Amino acid sequence: MAAYLEERRSKSAAWSWRLASFSAVLFIIAGLGHRYALLETAPFLWVLGIVAVLAAFALLCAAFAFPSVWSNGDIGGREMTYGAIVAAFVLVPFLLSGYRAFVYPELNDISTDLDDPPALTVALKTRTAGMNPVLPPSPAQAKLQAQKYPDITGRRYDLPLDRTLAAVEAVLSHTDWKLYGPMRSPDNEDEISIEALAYTTFLAFPVDVSIRLLDEGDTTYVDMRSASRYGRHDLGDNAARVRQFLDDLDAEIADETGEKPLPDAE
Repeated sequence: MAAYLEERRSKSAAWSWRLASFSAVLFIIAGLGHRYALLETAPFLWVLGIVAVLAAFALLCAAFAFPSVWSNGDIGGREMTYGAIVAAFVLVPFLLSGYRAFVYPELNDISTDLDDPPALTVALKTRTAGMNPVLPPSPAQAKLQAQKYPDITGRRYDLPLDRTLAAVEAVLSHTDWKLYGPMRSPDNEDEISIEALAYTTFLAFPVDVSIRLLDEGDTTYVDMRSASRYGRHDLGDNAARVRQFLDDLDAEIADETGEKPLPDAE
């Protein structure tokens, strides 16, 4: 009488693939929904947490499946491998965020003027209770920014206000930000501001931006502020946004006048 050996299937390998594929699909759908304003940010953050947990469990299941598949010859090697690969790809953004949280200071509001940051009047009206409040930087936050981002300073241009404003608007025309203004300050007729709603590149988290221009007669001083609506840590995003905008503004004005911004004497 012939004996037949029944091949066993690894349940852990099967679950690794199921969890990994589900986490990937959920990540993609939720990310697209958030980017196109079909899913609000607060629930999206919860979904991201669920995605990370599912992907981590998928890797754990693949680890449990490996001994039985490798040593005992259980069926499921392909599912285990695919599950581990997909889960690893899903977890890459979370690992990068963890790295950036370690490298960059824990700040979510960056300004070129720490003593008198440009106002976020639109944000004050539109931010809800679940968002970060609009507040001036605390002494500890101001000190931390000054230490970690010493290059984040305002710009003084050897141009009148109207020409500097035109250059600012030219730079803004190349962004996809939702703009508010220009608005003249009710307290200072020599001050004009432009506010905007910007978004992070990858997952489109909302960020409030304010650009302030101060007429100094023969020169114009430009300050900028970028503040995240959610989270205690911006992962370096706001400083990068301010730095990039001001560099682009420097280039725009240099193309027009052939001159670089004047040294900041403030």
